Amino acid sequence: MMTRGNFGERVRRSPGGRIRASTLEEANKKMLLAADYPFLGVLWSMLVFFLWISWFVLLFHVIGDVFRRRDASGAKKTLWLIFLILVPFVGVFAYLIANNDDMARRNIEQAEAARSEMDNYVRSVAGSGAAGEIERAKGLLDSGAITQAEFDAIKAKALS
Repeated sequence: MMTRGNFGERVRRSPGGRIRASTLEEANKKMLLAADYPFLGVLWSMLVFFLWISWFVLLFHVIGDVFRRRDASGAKKTLWLIFLILVPFVGVFAYLIANNDDMARRNIEQAEAARSEMDNYVRSVAGSGAAGEIERAKGLLDSGAITQAEFDAIKAKALS
């Protein structure tokens, strides 16, 4: 009689419902216990995984920099990409050696542009403070849109 075991494997049961000894041994061999994986093996696996992820981050950063370059022609970018795809380790390290200063300059320019955009956005949405509110109220008072009492109320509210 064929049934499914605890791990989804097919096991043969005898007519009395007992699992055969050979099937139990096979099921136990398939199960990986934490005790079967030593601590240094875990650390080694974590290191290899970290380096693998780091490699892809570096590779995509270099590919992004190739596309971001404005000083290179399309043919030069294509040659770099072919080099990076065919010989990735040599290609990445050659690109880093050949274009390190330019990559740093482009990253700095991009960071400065993002910062200036953020500063401009913050200035546009932030209020100008009490002095700005009083100045706007003074303009309204001078134009006759509000009375002196309303101006004094706005001024008191801004200063509090």
